[in-house]
Amino acid sequence: MPTVGVKRDLLFQALGRTYTDAEFDELCFEFGLELDEITSEKEIISREQGDSKASGASDIILYKIDVPANRYDLLCLEGLVRGLQVFKNKLEAPRYRRVSPVSGEAQKLIITKETAAVRPHAVAAVLRNITFTQERYDSFIELQEKLHQNICRKRTIVAIGTHDLDTISGPFTYTAKPPGDISFKPLNQTKEYTATELMSLYKTDSHLRHYLHIIEDKPVYPIIYDSNGIVLSMPPIINGNHSKITLNTKNVFIECTATDLTKAKIVLDMMVTMFSEYCAEPFTVEKAEVVYPDGKTCIYPELAYRKEKLSGEFINRKVGINESTEKIAQLLTRMCLRSQATGVGDEIEVEIPPTRSDVIHACDIMEDAAIAYGFNNIPRTTPRTYTIANQLPLNKLTELLRQDLAAAGFTEALNFALCSQEDIADKLGKKISETRAAHISNPKTAEFQVARTTLLPGLLKTIAANRKMPLPLKLFEISDVVLKDETKGRYSTFFPGRCAEIFVHGNSVGRLGVLHPDVINRFELTMPCSALEMDIEPFL
Repeated sequence: MPTVGVKRDLLFQALGRTYTDAEFDELCFEFGLELDEITSEKEIISREQGDSKASGASDIILYKIDVPANRYDLLCLEGLVRGLQVFKNKLEAPRYRRVSPVSGEAQKLIITKETAAVRPHAVAAVLRNITFTQERYDSFIELQEKLHQNICRKRTIVAIGTHDLDTISGPFTYTAKPPGDISFKPLNQTKEYTATELMSLYKTDSHLRHYLHIIEDKPVYPIIYDSNGIVLSMPPIINGNHSKITLNTKNVFIECTATDLTKAKIVLDMMVTMFSEYCAEPFTVEKAEVVYPDGKTCIYPELAYRKEKLSGEFINRKVGINESTEKIAQLLTRMCLRSQATGVGDEIEVEIPPTRSDVIHACDIMEDAAIAYGFNNIPRTTPRTYTIANQLPLNKLTELLRQDLAAAGFTEALNFALCSQEDIADKLGKKISETRAAHISNPKTAEFQVARTTLLPGLLKTIAANRKMPLPLKLFEISDVVLKDETKGRYSTFFPGRCAEIFVHGNSVGRLGVLHPDVINRFELTMPCSALEMDIEPFL
């Protein structure tokens, strides 16, 4: 599930009221979301990069909200607020309209046949007379990134380009050329580069290097020009610096290039519906023409509404409720699906707006009815299928051991299954190459680099964090570890001569002993420690 970070105070201002953390958590649950974390930019940087890097960061409270992967309309503050306001009956779902330019012809994007070899599809639209603030601008850029990472599949399927229309002039041409024939000044750069030079330049860029593989082996690269030969973008890598949008931008030209036309249409609809409320005429989007190599012309954005019909009995039966057709229609309307009873039996007509591309089947509509009704309000019933479950033997043994260890005066710890390389290697007196650990390919923080191969580091860090507690500290943990193979090495973690290996039926299942003083020091502990670690599976 993608996570959306929104500033708490800005969110409450948009919602028109202030919530406590608990109240907003409950509202998210009712709407089918989850308030995952309450943090700040400073706290995030401190956790990921250390306190020194976070010294100048913002203390503004951020809500990290988990959004279902198919709800692209909730990936920004604007869509989230709109959805919640409609859900709380404080707002009617807006009607999105495609309009013609007030004066002159529609902007035109011409696709040449050369694009077929690399990225054949493109769509476009214009947001006319839009007003940006810093918060709106940041949200606009953030939504592009969220879409790129989700429906766009890291730009492999769709790439979004946004441009200040007043700095360029149409008609625009989407073509493809050999990299050596492409030259322009990329976003935030001060000089021109050829496409070949750009690919070399961005190989060390922490953000853009992840997208180079999409086109770097192609004989031609996609490129978009205006009528004066100015480069708008080289999708899916980088936009041109000439047409970059700023807080002063009033008219935005949006183009999406793609390998999948359906996904491109969805992405374009999301971009324009989310931010058209800031246009002089809210919720209107100026059309653009796309001309294909065969001469065919299409008008975008589609902003298509469609209607589906289903029975109230279907929803009642699937959800497990017993509501009238009118009440079900009201529930669906709260989910931005305008609905009404047709009067033909228990038939309900549901209008699917362009923001709800996730609704593709009657079951999707039924799910929204369940969310609006409230999962906690659905009556509990006894399942008609009678089955008897059994506890896994390993879990049963685990629970028995937990009770006995707790009864013996030990306190249970539950630590993360991921840790740093230092925790399972250097601090335990080992080399990382000897640990046979499973490594995370793209760790987000230094604390989560590898899967733990032993439970000791987590317990020792727990003790280190509770050094002010009265001694003795007696802790235990029964959890999983991850090993790449069955091979076991000698244990320099323990003090020589004060360590024993435990064998069951001739097989090593663990070890116990006094920890080496160096290990104690590395975990910043001051008292001697003894430990027992063993595998309980062989006892089943």
